[in-house]
Amino acid sequence: MEAVAASVIAVLGTLFGAALTHAFQRRTALRSEEFARQERLRQERLDAYSTLGGALMNYRRAVLDRWYAAHRERPEDEQTALAQESRLQRTTAQEALFRAELLTDDPALTAAGQHVLVQISEIRHAPSHDEVKQRRNDTHTLIHELITSSKKHVSATPPAPVTPARRVNTP
Repeated sequence: MEAVAASVIAVLGTLFGAALTHAFQRRTALRSEEFARQERLRQERLDAYSTLGGALMNYRRAVLDRWYAAHRERPEDEQTALAQESRLQRTTAQEALFRAELLTDDPALTAAGQHVLVQISEIRHAPSHDEVKQRRNDTHTLIHELITSSKKHVSATPPAPVTPARRVNTP
């Protein structure tokens, strides 16, 4: 009888140990998956926001080149080429903005990106060189502010993994 009781206790202990190990491994796996997901999202955001910043700077440069060519009476074919380059850079910037919009949950960041794009587009309508310089400086500042505001989405370490909810007995 003692041998049977000892065997039953051993089997129950083994089952309890296996169940406990399974529970801990499952919790660890869930934490690891959540951490990996957050890190992938952080990396994608980092790539998207840096690409957006570069695309906006390139678009800004293309618009400025176009304005200077038009106001310095450069040959028509050069102005046409610069206009095409400006449109190409705008498309690239718009694509980068779309990607950033898909990865962010911050509507203010999305609005800021759209605002920068519009402000860069407005450079070409500047009536004077002084106005172009002002708009050039303003858009440079706006781009840097956009990138600075995106830092909070990429520089913070991913949140601690979520643990399974525990039941709370309420009276």
